[in-house]
Amino acid sequence: MGKTLLKNAVIVNENRIFEGDLLLENEVIVRMDKDISDPNATLIDVSGNHVLPGIIDDQVHFREPGLTHKGTIATESRAAIAGGITTYMEQPNTNPQTTTIEKLEAKFSLAKSASYANYSFLFGGTNDNLEELKRLDKNACSGIKLFLGSSTGNMLVDDEAVLEKIFESTEMVISAHCEDEGTIRRNLAHYKEQYGDDIPVKYHPLIRSEEACYLSSSKAIALAKKQAHDCMSFISPQEKKPNFSEMTFL
Repeated sequence: MGKTLLKNAVIVNENRIFEGDLLLENEVIVRMDKDISDPNATLIDVSGNHVLPGIIDDQVHFREPGLTHKGTIATESRAAIAGGITTYMEQPNTNPQTTTIEKLEAKFSLAKSASYANYSFLFGGTNDNLEELKRLDKNACSGIKLFLGSSTGNMLVDDEAVLEKIFESTEMVISAHCEDEGTIRRNLAHYKEQYGDDIPVKYHPLIRSEEACYLSSSKAIALAKKQAHDCMSFISPQEKKPNFSEMTFL
């Protein structure tokens, strides 16, 4: 592809915004500086335009395998790139769901030949795949997705004992869809009494209410804090203690 020199760019990088040039070689940035000259490079003046790092989208639904009439890894990754997203993390609620190591590996195999962007996938937790989750290497994928309220198929973790075991059993990032299942079911029963199975869509946010979100989020945060506290008990005084103010609960 040769060399390309972008001149007079407004560069956004590493928490700074500054004016400068970028030299690309074979589509890879090899230099970033105030004033770059290279007679062998194709010059493009981008004055007044921002050059941004590629965006990472940590929650996408590409619907492959099983629901490819909605979208595929190929079509949706091309759309992501068109919007400036160069890395994505795709969700496990496909068909079949990504709840076994075998299915996770199959998804990676699909993406290897089909994806136009960098990729990873989340592994779905359920009430009955704890042992499979324990076998999952911590570097195998971008994290574990837990649906604490029912969303798709059987991807639900509402067994308190299993939920606690998942938090105890992994070093991976846990991303939680936080809706309290008991609250949802009570709200749903209330509106079914009035409307049967034809509940107006306007009641959706009342069925999956603020209370349902708050109760479930509080539970997830409490479990994460408990696990963090248990981990601290194994840290010797000589070791640097983690800064829990920097933790992010998803």
